[in-house]
Amino acid sequence: MLENPGMGEQALNKAAEIGLSSQLDEVEKLDVNVKTDPLKVVQGQVDSVTIEGEGLVMQKDLRMEEMQMEIDSVAINPLSVAFGKIELTKPTTGNARVVLTEADINRAFNSEYVSSQLQSQKINVNGKPTKITPQHIELSLPGEDKIALNAEILLAETSESKQVAFSAIPRVSDNGQSVALENVDYSEREEISPELTKALIEQTSQILNLSNFDLKGMSLRLKQLIVEVGKLTLQAEAYVEQIPST
Repeated sequence: MLENPGMGEQALNKAAEIGLSSQLDEVEKLDVNVKTDPLKVVQGQVDSVTIEGEGLVMQKDLRMEEMQMEIDSVAINPLSVAFGKIELTKPTTGNARVVLTEADINRAFNSEYVSSQLQSQKINVNGKPTKITPQHIELSLPGEDKIALNAEILLAETSESKQVAFSAIPRVSDNGQSVALENVDYSEREEISPELTKALIEQTSQILNLSNFDLKGMSLRLKQLIVEVGKLTLQAEAYVEQIPST
C-alpha cells in the first residue's frame, strides 16, 4: 500500500478536495495537503492534513474570502486508504482561520435567507406591531475593533421607509460558538424602534455564528475575533470527527 508515497498522498488529497467541495455551493480554490509515508499509513497514522481555500461559499450564501485549517496527528483506518478515503478512527483537533471581507458579510445580509428571517418577524414600531422588509443592509468595518451597520427598512403596514444605523464591538461568547455585539452606539438621526435595532443586532450575531462554517464531521470553536479595516478574521479550534471524501 502506498508504494509510491507521492501518488498515495495525491490520491488522498484529491478525494478530500472533492468531498469538501461537494458540501460547498461555490469554490474558487481548494487545496488539501496530506503529509504521510507508507509505513505510517499501514500503522494508521497521518502526520498532518492541511486545508486551504479561497472564495468558499457555504449555506445561507455566506462566503469566506480565505479558510485555512491544519490538523496534526491524525489516526486513520489504513484500509480506507485503499479506497481513496481518510477515515478517522478517533476524533482529533486542529486550528482554523477564516477571513471574511465586508463584501462577504454584506452578501449574506442581503441574501434571501436573511431577508426571509427578518420578514418573518413582527416588530413594534411606534407602539404598533408591523412586518418589515429589508430594502438594503450595509455593514462596514471602519477599524477600531468596530462594525457599523446601516439599514433601510420598509414598514409593510404603512409603506414607510426607515433608516437604522448603529456601530458596535463584536465579542466572542464564552462557549466560543457565537459572537455578541457590545457597546452598541445608536445613530441619533431619528427616533427608531428598539425592537427593530435588536432584530438587526441578533441577525448580525447569527451571520457570524460559527456553526455556519461547520462542514459534515467538522466543527469550529471560536478563540479570537480580529476586526480590521475591511475584514474580519476568525481564529478557531477545529474539532474533526471525519474529513469529507468521495
